[in-house]
Amino acid sequence: MRKVARVRLTNGKEVNAYIPGEGHNLQEHSIVLVRGGRVKDLPGVRYHLVRGTLDASGVDGRNQRRSKYGTKRPKPGKPGAAPAKGAPAKGKKK
Repeated sequence: MRKVARVRLTNGKEVNAYIPGEGHNLQEHSIVLVRGGRVKDLPGVRYHLVRGTLDASGVDGRNQRRSKYGTKRPKPGKPGAAPAKGAPAKGKKK
């Protein structure tokens, strides 16, 4: 199911905006940043929310295409982080 938020803009207009990514933390009076860009299979939805700004948090556990979902780069050595470049794969000896 696609997640959509009804947003009142600063100019007073109310628009529908798509919430990208898996899950979100938005509540009724959350302040969000909106960008253009329609969703083809949702009629009347012409805007996207920007994840990782204001009250909209980034998507947890995201490793690829992070900038589109407001996710910070994972720290090396943390679980879920990609192995560092040039590091040998686990279990292999040089």
